[in-house]
Amino acid sequence: MGYFVAPGADVDERAVIGDGAKIWHLAQVREGAEVGQGCIIGRGAYIGTGVHLGDNCKVQNYALVYEPADLAPGVFIGPAAVLTNDTYPRAINPDGSLKSGEDWELVGVTIGQGASVGARAVCVAPVKIGAWAMIAAGAVVVKDVPDFALMVGVPARRIGWVGQAGRVLQASGDDWICPVSGRIYKQNGETLEEVISS
Repeated sequence: MGYFVAPGADVDERAVIGDGAKIWHLAQVREGAEVGQGCIIGRGAYIGTGVHLGDNCKVQNYALVYEPADLAPGVFIGPAAVLTNDTYPRAINPDGSLKSGEDWELVGVTIGQGASVGARAVCVAPVKIGAWAMIAAGAVVVKDVPDFALMVGVPARRIGWVGQAGRVLQASGDDWICPVSGRIYKQNGETLEEVISS
């Protein structure tokens, strides 16, 4: 089946690209990156060395995914969003010498299945974003995010829950219900789990 790389994209020959992936103009995919089947990498997006994208991820235009980020299948990264990788960023050492790769420790952002990071949001490593969570446009995530959480603001805080369909869940007694799918969820403290009928 193969994959598509638009003219002007920069895909290192040591990257692994899955069948059906599309990499658009001016995108850069660095050495050792793994891009899963069916992924879409938008115009001007950056995928760092050794980054892992599961199948069917979408990284929109000008998003920056720095190593060693790890994205599960179906993750959405909005336009100009940033996944950082340096807890204590500096260009120089205390003696004024330019920092090199040996002078800092990489830390990555981990994102669970189906989660979405909105346009211009920033995820400050080493945060973990749970499955199906939704990070609002412009939010700054500095703490781990539970599954299904709806996060907004600077710093990001949870204001509700979302289901797999991406819609805000509606409270019904002790349950939370998806208005699209009808799926039912139960909250336990600061976590949410889908109720699986037997």
